[in-house]
Amino acid sequence: MTTPLLEVRHLHVAYGKVGAVHDVSLSVQPGTIVSVIGPNGAGKTTLLGAIIGLLPAKGEITYLGLSAASMAVEQRVARGLILVPERRELFADMSVADNLELGAFQRAISGDRGWKATLDEVYHRFPRLKERRDQLAGTLSGGERQMLAMGRALMGKPKLLLLDEPSLGLAPLIVREIFSIISSLRMAGVSILLVEQNARAALQVSDYGYVLETGELALEGPSSDLAANPRVSATYLGKGATATTSAGR
Repeated sequence: MTTPLLEVRHLHVAYGKVGAVHDVSLSVQPGTIVSVIGPNGAGKTTLLGAIIGLLPAKGEITYLGLSAASMAVEQRVARGLILVPERRELFADMSVADNLELGAFQRAISGDRGWKATLDEVYHRFPRLKERRDQLAGTLSGGERQMLAMGRALMGKPKLLLLDEPSLGLAPLIVREIFSIISSLRMAGVSILLVEQNARAALQVSDYGYVLETGELALEGPSSDLAANPRVSATYLGKGATATTSAGR
């Protein structure tokens, strides 16, 4: 059996005395997209914060077969574990090109000159970023900012990309485009852990899914099975869900 790229076992995260994530276990196999869906406030963003090392946690996090317990955030990033945060966190007063180059900072200081070729790849994947490469990031549309955040992450050559609510605040047409790009990244060899409130889009594009509710795993299984589950369908795929992507699984 293939060794998981990421394995999380019995993870607990608390803010002070208030528990936010309780006994969560999940794994991501190489070459797959795994989604974590659930309502707002379920602990999805907290889970990613613990995996990338931004939040203290109890439990086991294994990445590339090694314990991440002693790895700083920078070390995780250098090993290809890269987060695209929910709020994108771009440098608004810097150009698109400068934001992208900052995404390759770890590679550049380690002497990896291949980052320039990666920049060409990012511009090929996101033509609008190339068109706007001299434009300030703060002047971009919401969809373009999300593309820039993803492009900046790709500059670090991720083995596992952590995506936190990539569709947040975007119009349905742009959401389709973003999820089509996410699907294409898997075909390019990037594994993805996708946290997303838009359950319909997430389950359509992922291979396996987890349902997180009030900090605990409520359900898990192949994404197609979850999409067919009456409880998931009624709670997350009902009339309030937005039909978004035809990118496929």
